[in-house]
Parts: sequence; structure tokens; C-alpha cells
Amino acid sequence: MNIIAFLRSFTILFLSCVTIITRFDWCFSSITASSFSLNAVGGGHFSFDETSLRNAAKDFGNRFQYQPMAVMNPESVSDIANTIKHVWLMGPTSHLTVAARGHAHSLQGQAQAPNGIVINMESLKLPGMQLHLGPDSDSDSDSDSDSDSPYVDVSGGELWINILHETLRFGLTPRSWTDYLHLTVGGTLSNAGVSGQAFRHGPQISNVQQLEIVTGTGQVVNCSKDENGELFHSVLGGLGQFGIITRARILLEPAPTMVKWIRVLYSDFTAFTRDQEKLISSENNNAFDYIEGFVIINRTGLLNNWRSTFNPQDPIQANQFKSDGRTLFCLELAKYFNPQDIDFVNEEVEKHLSYLHYIESTLFLTEVTYVEFLDRVHVSELKLRSKGLWDVPHPWLNLFVPRSNIHKFAQVVFGNILTETSNGPVLIYPVNKSKWDNRSSVVTPDEEVFYLVGILASAVGDSSGNDGIEHIEGENRRILEYCERNNLGVKQYLPHYNTQEEWKAHFGPKWESFLQRKSVYDPLAILAPGQRIFQKAINFS
Repeated sequence: MNIIAFLRSFTILFLSCVTIITRFDWCFSSITASSFSLNAVGGGHFSFDETSLRNAAKDFGNRFQYQPMAVMNPESVSDIANTIKHVWLMGPTSHLTVAARGHAHSLQGQAQAPNGIVINMESLKLPGMQLHLGPDSDSDSDSDSDSDSPYVDVSGGELWINILHETLRFGLTPRSWTDYLHLTVGGTLSNAGVSGQAFRHGPQISNVQQLEIVTGTGQVVNCSKDENGELFHSVLGGLGQFGIITRARILLEPAPTMVKWIRVLYSDFTAFTRDQEKLISSENNNAFDYIEGFVIINRTGLLNNWRSTFNPQDPIQANQFKSDGRTLFCLELAKYFNPQDIDFVNEEVEKHLSYLHYIESTLFLTEVTYVEFLDRVHVSELKLRSKGLWDVPHPWLNLFVPRSNIHKFAQVVFGNILTETSNGPVLIYPVNKSKWDNRSSVVTPDEEVFYLVGILASAVGDSSGNDGIEHIEGENRRILEYCERNNLGVKQYLPHYNTQEEWKAHFGPKWESFLQRKSVYDPLAILAPGQRIFQKAINFS
């Protein structure tokens, strides 16, 4: 090789290295500073201090802590888009990944990015919530005419509790909720968002009209069922794999002011599920506005505990009821109303309760405001925080169980595996699959009615007893193994797996389309590494 050819080769190699170094330099040179400003796009900044990194490695599950290399605090969508675009341009030679973090209610480190970038979505500052009242905001909402329904445009980092308070100013409210409202819009829409209203309205992902998404290549895309529909359906329930939700249009309905809140007990599981299924059926769809249930195993003084919130219909009979050593099933109902309609609502509630087969002495009722009812879990949160019992491990297990196998499931799980429910509530209630859009990324059982079962345990970190993390996780494993061994068709909600083979089994027939969507919207697997579905492929060539 002559000297001229050598110099040409050296120059090409040198310029290639400079390009790579420059791209790495964008992130890595800023590590030496406490903060890095995105001057080109606005007021967003990076944080590298130990406190910020440590906080970004925490979540509600309190079981996995993987620190990022940096925390991105955006003020605009452009801040997020440019951050992802830079990582995308670094190409397959970079190890960097990006995770969106909302209110940190993940259970298994899903919103963490080990040695990557965590985007603090609550920092996103968009123009205030924008309401559109629709042609007639006083008319009843109709799921078949969503184009005419009122709606609100909100940031993906907005908390649902804030949306509630803002929309109530206009006499409106979102249709579908989660039981806990101090969660971000982007977080719940990336999963599904399920609560006792889902039997009628479907999950929260069925009540979204439009989204703004930043994809894994840094593109900002507006989408809906009719515009960029493939991305729209991919992101809903997509576990953060296809893009970051930066804005959402949430459908609204007229808001009530009061709620009649009811609890009754069953000792017979068949009667309990039959009544639940009757209430969510089309002919009884308007009997109640919220239908849930939970399992109670060997709880002492159960009804006395209810008295702090509820009033017994028959105090004398209630005093004689004993819950000790029994497995009981609580049906929890709510009927929304306005004060002027109280007489009619009382008649309706009494009529529909008369069709049910609960233990008569266990009927408890109360009336609370709509906000008090929806934000009820936050009251419990404050009590637990005051006792230092909120920031503990939460080895939760959430499952969708087909209706055809719910009795087999209950017989073994509630009869043999779970011996008590003192570690936390065990939810169980049915929903209608027809209210879920099969084009979304969520995986549900293949039956028209399926049950959500939520085993929501809190663990004592250093305990070796029944309230310890090892014991509770052992019970969870036994439940999953039983379901798999007996082919019950159960699917995890808020799923967690460690291998791609397990994820393939979870998605089943949806896996190929999930894979295809990933290759289109996040081809380098930059987004949501904490889900452990895809590993970023590193090319060292």
C-alpha cells in the first residue's frame, strides 16, 4: 500500500471514529455535570446526582432497583423526542435504553432503565388540560357515538386524580377508572387500566380517542383508530414497547355528585359468581355503576371493621355474624346519583339487591361523595404511610381467569394455596370481553366473560413468616404453576416474565404481530427495557 492510499484509509477510519465519539459524547460528556440542559429544544434538563438516580430506581413493588445513567426531566414533547432520537442515532453500537417513569407504581422494575435514561414524565409541562364539552354535555354518554362525546386532552404524565378534579369543574368525569387514582395517564394506558366500571365501559384503553406518541426512533406521531391506527392500537396495553404516550384524549360523561356504596357477603362461591355475572349481563347492565368483589379468608371481626365506613342494614343480625375461620366472598357495589334522585335510587337499589343471594345479615351501606368513593384507596395509603407500611415490598399477582375455569381456580387457590388474606386484599370480579378492543396489545382469555383476580399482598421485608417476601412469592409461584399445569387459560395482567420464551407463551397468537410492531416502531429495542421482553441488540462490528 502506498503512502497516499494509507492516508486515505486512515482519514476514513478517523472520521468514522469521530462520528461515533461525537454521538456518545452527547450523553457521556454530560455525566461530569450535575445537570445538562437541552438548550436546542427548551427547558428540559438531565440530572446525574445520586439522589435523582436512586429515586429513579425505586418503584411501588420495592423489589428491583436498577439505577439509570441519567434522569431526563422534560418540559416539552420535543425534549423527549430529541432524547430518544439521539439514542436512536447512536445506532446498535450503543448500550443506552430509555424508560418512561410516571408515578412509579410499577411492581417489577418495569419503568427502570439499567445504566440508561429514565424520563420523568411528571416533569412534562404541556398546556393545561383542554376540555371539549361536546354538542350536549348534559346528555347521557353513548359508547356508540364517541365522536360526539365530551373529552379532555391531557399530558401523558398527568395524574388521574388531577383529571378528576379538573373535569368535575365542568360537571364531567372520565368513564373508566383504576382503583387507585394517583397514577399517570401514560402508565395505565400502557397496561389497560381496570376497575369496577370496566364491565360496562371497558378498561381505560377502551375510552381513549386519540394519542400523541414518541416512537423508538424519536418521531412524534398523532394517532387514533382512523389515523395511524396500527400505532394507536399497539401502544394501548403495549407495555411501553412501541412508544411513549405524551398526550391522550380521554372520553368523558356527565358526573354524579354522590355514590351509594354497598357491601354484602357470601359463603357460597357459586352463588357469589352467579350474582356477579348476572349484574354485568346486558339485561342488568344499568343496575349498578361499579361491581367488584374480594375474598376474605379467616378474618376475625370483619363486620366490626366495616362499621368505620358503612352502616349495617340490620345491626342486631350483623352483631351475631361471625367471620372467624371462614372463607367468605364480598360483593362490592356502587350506584351513582344526584341528591334530587335519591328516592328513585333507593328503590332501584332495593329492587336489584332483592334478586341477589347474599347472607342477609351482612348487608352494609353508606353514602359518600363521588370524589370520596373514587379516591378511597388514597385514604388507606395515607394511613399506611403514617405507620411506615406503604414503602414495603409488594409482590402482587394479577390474573385474568376465564369464566369456565374460575371455579377450579377458586377451589385450589382459595381452598389450598392461600390460607389467609391478612397480607392484603384479594380482588375478584368479572368483566365483559366485548368491551375490550382485540386490536390492542393486551392479552386476555378467549372467553366472553373473564375474571380479574388481584392478589395484592404487602410483605414485611425481613420476615421469615407468612408475611415475608419469600413465603408470598412462593404462593404466587404455586398459583402460576397450578394454572399452567392444568391449562386453565389464565393470563397475567401487569405481566412479568424473565425469558422471551415465556413472553411468547403469554402473547400466544398475538406474538408475531407484537414482534412485527416492535420492528416498526422501536427497531433497536430502545424503549422500556425493564419489561424484559426484548434485549437491545448490540452490534460491535
